[in-house]
Amino acid sequence: MTTPDKLIPSIPLSSWANAFVDWLTANFSGLFNIINDVFEGFVGLLHWLLASPSPLIVVVLISLIAWWLAGWRVSLFTCFGLLLIISLRLWDSAMLTLALVLASTLISLIFGIPLGILTYRFHKVRVVIKPILDIMQTMPAFVYLIPAVLIFGLGNVTALLATFIFAMPPAVRLTYLGLTHVPQATLEAAEAFGATEWQKLFKVQLPLALPMIMSGVNQVIMLSLSMVVIASMVGAGGLGAEVLRSISMLDVGLGFVAGISVVIIAIILDRVTIYSTRKKKIISK
Repeated sequence: MTTPDKLIPSIPLSSWANAFVDWLTANFSGLFNIINDVFEGFVGLLHWLLASPSPLIVVVLISLIAWWLAGWRVSLFTCFGLLLIISLRLWDSAMLTLALVLASTLISLIFGIPLGILTYRFHKVRVVIKPILDIMQTMPAFVYLIPAVLIFGLGNVTALLATFIFAMPPAVRLTYLGLTHVPQATLEAAEAFGATEWQKLFKVQLPLALPMIMSGVNQVIMLSLSMVVIASMVGAGGLGAEVLRSISMLDVGLGFVAGISVVIIAIILDRVTIYSTRKKKIISK
């Protein structure tokens, strides 16, 4: 009896993927080297800005930002949480993790928000971009690390690019969703006053969609943080490297304190963006 394996032809998809990555590395190595240098410098600059001053000064500055954006409760938690990280002797690792998260978030928003606008305005872009976003969101996180390592090698740049690919879809989707929820009556009123398409976009649609876009920022930050920790497997530094080291050494204590530090950073970033989003919603109303 013929088995289904004999009836259905084999598709060499893995071979095609390997060939595509080999083609990229062979033909665009110069471009990848430039990207590597630029992103390495960007992450290094952010890390220097966060880690070179006195830790207490950075704690005060971040706490003030949290107070301005999210209120005194979040600011108080931020202050005590960062002081705890200092006491755990993980400050430099935490600042490198924060630098990687901020860098990947910024790059994701630079690409994601314009893509969300294009997805809203053009049907053909929407048809193309939606299945790509579905693949990006459902693909296991570890898969992004393999081609990034082959193209850029081990290090923080590989973590940054893999994190960017993994974290960008919410920025696109929620920008698109926010624009679609702008009331049609508001757009008609803007048209009645003679607003151009660009004026409607920047003075009406984007301000009204800002709370939804900020929700996308929150999702991008959370996904970036989770991916940066996973990316320690490909040579990224920071708290993820401490977690990986604790696993290799079977050091429960090191893993626990590194995990607590990750949780503190995650809560700070989540609460700051969530409360700032609520403020935007109140203002828009």
